[in-house]
Amino acid sequence: MTTQTPRGVTPVSDPATDLPTVAVVGVHGHGATHVRKVADLQERGLAVLAALVDPRPVEGDVPWFPDLDTLLAQARTDVVVIATPIHTHLALASAALRAGCDVLLEKPTTASLAEHAELLAVVEETGRLCQVGFQTFGSGAVDEVARIVATGELGELTGVGAVGTWVRGAGYFARARWAGRRTLDGVEVVDGVVTNPLAHAVATALLLAGARTVEDVTDVRVDLHRAHPIEADDTSAVVVGTRGGVRVSAGLTLCAPQRSPARIAVRGTLGTATLFYETDEIEVSSPRGTRRIQCGRVDLLTQLLMARTHPAIRLRCSVADTGAFLRVLEAVRTGPDPTPVPGAFVEWRGELGDRHPVVADVEHWCARVADQGATFTELGAPFAG
Repeated sequence: MTTQTPRGVTPVSDPATDLPTVAVVGVHGHGATHVRKVADLQERGLAVLAALVDPRPVEGDVPWFPDLDTLLAQARTDVVVIATPIHTHLALASAALRAGCDVLLEKPTTASLAEHAELLAVVEETGRLCQVGFQTFGSGAVDEVARIVATGELGELTGVGAVGTWVRGAGYFARARWAGRRTLDGVEVVDGVVTNPLAHAVATALLLAGARTVEDVTDVRVDLHRAHPIEADDTSAVVVGTRGGVRVSAGLTLCAPQRSPARIAVRGTLGTATLFYETDEIEVSSPRGTRRIQCGRVDLLTQLLMARTHPAIRLRCSVADTGAFLRVLEAVRTGPDPTPVPGAFVEWRGELGDRHPVVADVEHWCARVADQGATFTELGAPFAG
């Protein structure tokens, strides 16, 4: 079938090659990372960067389309990478899947648990593949921690705790209209520390506790606070009960004095394995002593491309695998608005154009949440008063 393309661009498919064609939707911000990744795969002869989709025109040799509907009306790429605001994920992923494309969808999967169920139904209806971009699900360190737990080296698991103490300045929340919002123009956005910047900490902690699906979570408690003048949370505690009986807790903030490596501790009666997921490193302390293990990582787009041609390969992070995380997101979405941190516990630092708040002793309290499985308020943190 002959298709028309916008004036001045070339078709998005190349009949002379059998390589999978890939379109990237949302090419600015984090989306630029995906463009570079696909370009690298093209250099290696593994894929073709066939289209860029963004409301803002993109210069260069790759065909540009202003929106996904326009692209799909002209031609269908084999894979669509979606790196757009959270509240657009369901509509865009559903359109791509129903057009016969496989999808790599940036995290978080959707903006609500109901949307997650709807997207899961579309995946089942179409029979297409949809990988979600929780990169840590491709980490060999996650596999290694699971192996260590299975050997009994840590004894019986007593809990999994995540700590994320990062820094985000005013510029981070000024970068887009949806940044730091719970809703935008009446639409759920749910962009806070738990659901976006440190979502990997929560999702990976759940994964290490054996909780992937919606049914794997029994209850969620959230304690949401904010020091920035935003709608969403920037300093939060999460405590999750799982069907397997392992409690997961996370102390998270974007208001630390300095950024520290995010970590997830898997604790047992005999020892602890701590995963530093940004670098795929593990520190194990047990009766065997203390050791450090460096692991690699499977790229999720590359793994999706492999799964397209090898049906026996299971996606590392399918839509269903993010159900446990969506239970947490739903608790954040439906919970009370974040409580402002009293000014007495906030110190503003940095340059005038990108100042950031520091919450008093927040690193200490985030660590206690992870270690003790209780929220800031339950632990008596002064700023949570």
